Amino acid sequence: MTALAIKRILICMLASLVIGAGISEASFYYLHSGQTRPPQVVELDIPAGTASRIAQGEGDPTLPTNMTFVAGDTLLVRNNDSMVQQLGPLVIPPGGQASMKLDSERDYLESCSFQPSKYLGLNVLPPITLTTRVVGVFEVGLNLGFVVTVYSLFAIPLNKKKVTA
Repeated sequence: MTALAIKRILICMLASLVIGAGISEASFYYLHSGQTRPPQVVELDIPAGTASRIAQGEGDPTLPTNMTFVAGDTLLVRNNDSMVQQLGPLVIPPGGQASMKLDSERDYLESCSFQPSKYLGLNVLPPITLTTRVVGVFEVGLNLGFVVTVYSLFAIPLNKKKVTA
């Protein structure tokens, strides 16, 4: 392999890594779902009067029907209602609170007494770390680099033969 070929491959790979970083980071920025934060306590307050609204077939507009978390989050549920409420394994007395650690990356569908549907969806996503982002840059950049290198060899061959008439 000639020095010219090695130089072309390195330039193509470097340019592709820069382009890959731009593509990966732009995607991350526009599709950001809150997964870049460390685990935290997420609070959910059940308002007073929720049980009576549920008995009438209505939901409370302040309560979500689905929630998204990062693995390691803790869901803290406070019951400001006058009736006992339940969310999955949690039983929350009036004026009380209970918490649930969400370690597994998966979608939960928990039985729920404060929703008209009687269910609450909990989506637990893996955290996006610096390592995850760097791997994304290399996955995009290296693959693009191979494609650009091959196309550059066809578009501009290394050994141009002069044709004389």
